[in-house]
Amino acid sequence: MTVALPRLAALPYRAAAAPDGFVERRRVRRLGVRKQIPFARLLGVALLLAAWSAGSHFGWLDARKLSAPWTVLDTGWDLLRDGSLTGNVEASLRRAATGLGLGVLIGTALALVSGLSRLGESLVDGPLQVKRAIPTLGLIPLMILWLGIGETFKVVVITFGVIITMYIQTHASLTAIDKRLVELSEVQGVSRLDFLRRVVIPGSLPGFFLGLRLSITGSWLALVVVESVNATDGLGKLMSDAQNYGQADVILVCLGIYGIFGLISDAAIRLVERKVLSWRRTIAT
Repeated sequence: MTVALPRLAALPYRAAAAPDGFVERRRVRRLGVRKQIPFARLLGVALLLAAWSAGSHFGWLDARKLSAPWTVLDTGWDLLRDGSLTGNVEASLRRAATGLGLGVLIGTALALVSGLSRLGESLVDGPLQVKRAIPTLGLIPLMILWLGIGETFKVVVITFGVIITMYIQTHASLTAIDKRLVELSEVQGVSRLDFLRRVVIPGSLPGFFLGLRLSITGSWLALVVVESVNATDGLGKLMSDAQNYGQADVILVCLGIYGIFGLISDAAIRLVERKVLSWRRTIAT
């Protein structure tokens, strides 16, 4: 029996044959972002500093509320020479590093327990989701009641904030691993250890690095708040005293240090992330 097949629809594009016999390739329209410009992130900062300098030079800004950039530099140099800035920076870095390290360890461990086990998810995910709905800074009155106003209180508040950020990002990345990779590992008879090393850890690393970057920012934010609660040293204490005495230049020095530390730490994590996740091709690479 003869079956009549439908005629093929005309193709929307047909490559034209060149005179030499080769087929001319269609021009590809680039839809992704262009190649990254070196130091492009500093361009906006440079423009902001230029506008600030111009406003101070021409008297558009009130020096009592926003000191000139050169005044802030002079004040920072004076604080550095008399040693007050170094001691406060060391105290703040010690608190932030301790809280950040503990929070990263605990948050990542809880994400692994919750992401790899139904029992762990039942025990861990619920309480952490409840904690996520409660602002960490809102726990300060209760933490003061339990722990006092010493170093433990400051480190615990920073750690709580980091735990939630690390858990949410790492857990979301872990649970988004393609189910087909799990089934393929089961079919291939991959051991539990190799499954963790080759599938789970690479799949959760993007969320881990994102959580780490957000955690560093959050730890600096929590540090400013906890150091304003009856602290004897630290950048937050220095800013609090400067506020009482109306020293806008000292406050700007502290904010500049926060910004410098934040940019350096974020750039370092981005560099490590690009090295570790070099196998991943994204729209930004």
